[in-house]
Amino acid sequence: MNQTNIQYVSDEKGQTVAVIVPIDLWHDIESERETAYLLRSPTMKHRLLEAKNRQGGMGLEEVCEKLGI
Repeated sequence: MNQTNIQYVSDEKGQTVAVIVPIDLWHDIESERETAYLLRSPTMKHRLLEAKNRQGGMGLEEVCEKLGI
């Protein structure tokens, strides 16, 4: 993401009071905040890492076939 796409909003005194960021960057920021929140809990951290390392599962085609769709 190109940082020149970020716009700063100033008040009448010239103080920066807000920023405007591209929506893709905002989604990235929110995703990182959510992940950080979840990782604060030892239980959730363990579950996330366990799920990340899980092997196996079914492919989309197999799931669709089993569901009859």
